[in-house]
Amino acid sequence: MALRGQTAPFGPYGGLLLSFWRRERTEETPERLEALGAGSGAADVEYEQFVKAKEIQRAMFQAGRDGRWLWAPAGAENKTIVHQCADTDIIEAAQGSVACIDGNQAAAHVAYALSDCAFIYPITPSSPMGEMVDEWAAQGLINCYGQKLSVTEMQSEAGAAGALHGSLKAGALGTTFTASQGLLLMIPNMYKIAGELLPCVMHVAARALAGQALSIFGDHSDVMACRATGWAMLASESVEMAQVNALVSHLVTMERRVPVQHFFDGFRTSHEVNKVKLIDYNTMKSFINWDAIKEHHDLAMNPRHPHVQGTSQGPDIFFQCVEAGNSFYDGLADLFEEKGKLIQQKTGLHFALYGYEGHPEAERVVVVMGSAAVTCGETADYLSKKGEKVGVLKVRLFRPWDCSRFLAALPTTTKRICVLDRTKEPGSQGEPLLLEVAATLHASAHSEVIGGRYGLGSKEFTPNMVLSVFENLGAETPKPRFTVGINDDVTHLSLPVGPWLNVLPEGTTECMFYGLGSDGTVGANKSAVKMIALGTELHAQAYFEYDAKKSGGVTISHLRFGPKPIHAPYNVRAADYLAIHKQSYVQQYDMTRYLKQNAVCVINCSWGKDELEKQLPAKMRKDLASKGAKLFIIDATKIAVKAGLGKRINMIMQTVFFKLSAVMPYEEAVEMLKKSIKKMYGKKGDAVVKMNIDGVDASIEGIIPCEIPASWAQVEVEGDTGAAQRKMGPYAKGPRMFPELQDAEQFAKQVQAPCNSLDGSALPVSAFVPGGRVPLGHQPVR
Repeated sequence: MALRGQTAPFGPYGGLLLSFWRRERTEETPERLEALGAGSGAADVEYEQFVKAKEIQRAMFQAGRDGRWLWAPAGAENKTIVHQCADTDIIEAAQGSVACIDGNQAAAHVAYALSDCAFIYPITPSSPMGEMVDEWAAQGLINCYGQKLSVTEMQSEAGAAGALHGSLKAGALGTTFTASQGLLLMIPNMYKIAGELLPCVMHVAARALAGQALSIFGDHSDVMACRATGWAMLASESVEMAQVNALVSHLVTMERRVPVQHFFDGFRTSHEVNKVKLIDYNTMKSFINWDAIKEHHDLAMNPRHPHVQGTSQGPDIFFQCVEAGNSFYDGLADLFEEKGKLIQQKTGLHFALYGYEGHPEAERVVVVMGSAAVTCGETADYLSKKGEKVGVLKVRLFRPWDCSRFLAALPTTTKRICVLDRTKEPGSQGEPLLLEVAATLHASAHSEVIGGRYGLGSKEFTPNMVLSVFENLGAETPKPRFTVGINDDVTHLSLPVGPWLNVLPEGTTECMFYGLGSDGTVGANKSAVKMIALGTELHAQAYFEYDAKKSGGVTISHLRFGPKPIHAPYNVRAADYLAIHKQSYVQQYDMTRYLKQNAVCVINCSWGKDELEKQLPAKMRKDLASKGAKLFIIDATKIAVKAGLGKRINMIMQTVFFKLSAVMPYEEAVEMLKKSIKKMYGKKGDAVVKMNIDGVDASIEGIIPCEIPASWAQVEVEGDTGAAQRKMGPYAKGPRMFPELQDAEQFAKQVQAPCNSLDGSALPVSAFVPGGRVPLGHQPVR
């Protein structure tokens, strides 16, 4: 059966191949041209085949209404590939099935199902989405249109956007995945795609833009740079929401022809692993408006009914043509809500475009977008139960902005509003979200509005920071513009932040693992989360901190498990279980600062029990004793080498975790662990499987419990002399030094040393020179 792109002389999107144009042409006659209604120009026998192929494809789309494709046997089942943790599994995404995936996987799952083609170019942290759809297509996954997704990697993001634009004009339903500077390269084509009303969804793992320095971490700088392109903008704040909103985006764009930018926080949501309910392909297919797809095909560039688009227009008509598209945006928010409710009817999953959470008669309300909305919501619930009249309004639909829905979600009792933006616009009266809210409330003569910035470059945003925002709102004269999460000792915009605030559900277990990039710690923890989430009734969450080097750098794994859903898009700061997988870390970093009272601490080291007094720093010994910790040591490297695993200690330390953490029964955990080993390493042969299983069996014997002497609680700890030295530097005293006069040694002490000790977050604004310049000679200290 000849389908477009599957037979010569046509390429993937209906274009004629070069080999066709070079062949001898003998069939062209005026009679044939007249019969084809071409009037002038070239027409060939193959063109009739092209038209028939289009008609066949439309018939197949129509057959999709009946739930199966023309070539698929009755009752045929399709399996969905879902990238789960460290490996790619093919699982049957039946109705109501559950998977343990991250935000990138949730968005890619939907994009693959509802797209004809994807044009990709890798950029952190969106790269996994492109990698996954490429792998799924290579494995032969059939999507909702009865075909494999056509995936093409271009030479840059600009090329990906250009190719996407071309494919949309040819009648395909396309998608792409990007972030940061890559997204900026797509902006010229984004204006064209929106202006030409081409249905398309772009999935963005929102990331900081390079300004004074490069940052691969998340904020909203990139997506906010696109807010004038004409694309609808829908934000997701969790892994589960990323799947639902991705689906809503695809359904809306194919019906209304307005392109949609679906975005979520880079790393914080894109790489957070969570337990979610999957929406299967048959359910997705039932939502498709096949008439809208036929209309998109009919509007495609086609020599049978040619048209001109992309002309140059003068001052006499350009303005009118721009305004002619207004009707496509009118009521667009209604369509987003309609599609959301349609999904809710079949899946039970629904997220309001503007959702409120907190006290029903709140007087102080925070407005926020992205993963921080989860943190704010949990904190507001915690404070509401204590009698505080506070709440959070969570914005999901940023474009088009819907004033009526925003005001409907806002409690009528609201007196003061604080808008939090995860981006900065120097010179502006306020950041984008603040300006939208302020304009809305000004038009309705509503409450007092203030605004602040948070979380730039993936800076942590935690419950105690949310509390400081609410406290500022409640002050007699609140700061009208502020930052939170940093110490701004130069312009003094920052809010003071109090002690840690625990708003997690009761019974939640928190774990931290310090590893070395590429030692297997992160992969093992992803596997553990998957095993616990899918093998028990527990809910699970995992997030992994890397530095920019990744391999060879420090990795910190943050795992949470509990009987209730876990909504905590921030790092663990009160660990019930602490694992230190590299012994030198105890001297380099403060390992016990986040240790909870009566917690378990495990150190992988070559020391004996009698050497701990000498090897452990004074502060660590004092913390272990004063917090009543249970201390264990194990020489995992020795066990791994003996088992033939080299220096890969991940399986040994994972076994230790299951034994000591009591997250689930140890016997069940080991059985599941051994099954996962056979699945993970089966292709490498029985010998490799046996080595890993032997390592697991030998792990328990290697655990050595260590009694903590009571005298450790009385150990004297020297003060932070480094902090004192930093305060004495010229950075803390304005005016700033010229970059040329900076001293490399001083920079190393005041900036690099705390960063190398994982204390960089505590550095004040005064420690840095505007413009991002640093002195020469700092590399040896890295």
